[in-house]
Amino acid sequence: MKSDRLDTHQKALRVNLDPTKYGVFAEIGAGQEVARWFFRVGGAAGTIAKTMSAYDMTISDAIYGPSKRYVSRERLQKMLEHEFGLLHERLKEKRGSNTKFFVFADTVTARSFTRPDEGQGWMGIRLQTQPGEPPSDIIIHVRMLDKENVQQQETLGIIGVNLVYGALYLHQDPEDLVASLIDGLTPERVEVDMIRFSGPAFEKVDNRLMSLQLVQKGLALAAMFNADGEVVQAADVLYKKPILVERGSFRPVTKTTLHMLQSSLAQLVQEPQLQGDQVVVLLEMTLKNLTDGGIIDHKDFLDRVDILSSIGKTVLISNYLEYHRLATYFFRYTKQLIGVAMGVPTLKELFEEKYYTDLEGGILESFGRLFRNGLRLYVYPYQDPASGSILTAGNLRVASHLRHLYAYLIENQFILGLRDYEEKYLSIFSRDTLAKIRANDPAWEDMVPPQVARTIKERKLLGFQS
Repeated sequence: MKSDRLDTHQKALRVNLDPTKYGVFAEIGAGQEVARWFFRVGGAAGTIAKTMSAYDMTISDAIYGPSKRYVSRERLQKMLEHEFGLLHERLKEKRGSNTKFFVFADTVTARSFTRPDEGQGWMGIRLQTQPGEPPSDIIIHVRMLDKENVQQQETLGIIGVNLVYGALYLHQDPEDLVASLIDGLTPERVEVDMIRFSGPAFEKVDNRLMSLQLVQKGLALAAMFNADGEVVQAADVLYKKPILVERGSFRPVTKTTLHMLQSSLAQLVQEPQLQGDQVVVLLEMTLKNLTDGGIIDHKDFLDRVDILSSIGKTVLISNYLEYHRLATYFFRYTKQLIGVAMGVPTLKELFEEKYYTDLEGGILESFGRLFRNGLRLYVYPYQDPASGSILTAGNLRVASHLRHLYAYLIENQFILGLRDYEEKYLSIFSRDTLAKIRANDPAWEDMVPPQVARTIKERKLLGFQS
């Protein structure tokens, strides 16, 4: 059932007037903006058992235990566990048989006189969907994009009410719950870049699909999960780290895909500025890579993710069609070296000026954004099927009026040809491999790494039939 899209006032009032719901609000940072909504609309005595704000770090540690970071997922989880435990312990005898208990918590940092940075933080809810049952959790990470503190506080209050309302009334339809999180807001004001459902009420929820929903529905431009399928917050993975990313459809991962990545990594780690730092390696799929006829097939998406997980890769889903926008996303988290692995056909596309008509500075503006922190493109050769000739970053021809720009990028090592490549892999393409899988042509097995072949056959992925 789809939400009737009540406004913030109506949502808070409905919760307050529901005698079966009773809970606690614990908020750290930016005021008690969520609880304030429930007091403002009236009837809060029927809903709120307690509100609190433990702003002082010493007091916060005394209540929830010490934490390395106060605005963190770990701190949020401690808040939810502590407050729900107290609520249940104190009221289960009196109200436990007919009340669904919940605890809402957030720990955030907003713009202030001393902190001009953008606001960000964690919020979550622990709830019972039936009286007496074990609780379940929904946790999100938000970025508040307003320029003024008071606007960020307002945003925090609205999205908090949306989360409480969605958890209590839309938990049986997680997709609608996700879409409802920015009711009354816009993507220009807030971004939800991570969401995680857990507990008995959400046993059938796949958090990878929920990450996809964030990007599909415009709540975020990117979402990430690790090889175990666990959704992760980008800052936890990327903060101050060197990064190597390869973009593709990965339908499926081929020997060419992996060799391009391995060769790029081998070349990147030789850069003197890395000084032995561990490189974060990502495989990225854009919504365009996932769309077939305007529709994203969720099973097909999960098939591809399962294959990437089988080879231990972290996956990034994004709506950054242009590479300069992807680069800007990474620059948000790190000033370390960033490498992008790509084939010659993709490099050639980068020099097509038709893709930059939306930028006042055209291709020069795009490249200025892309390469501004020393980002590098590691380019894998391509074999022309008709002539058999091998195209490399060194012999690629671009439009005549862009030749000097291309030469500049080559000379200054913004574009680097990969020294290590396998000529036998140059004729392998994902689309041909997929066609052979679906045609039951066993030749496909020689086109993919052994682990990928085993995973496809064992789980019958991408249309494989034994």
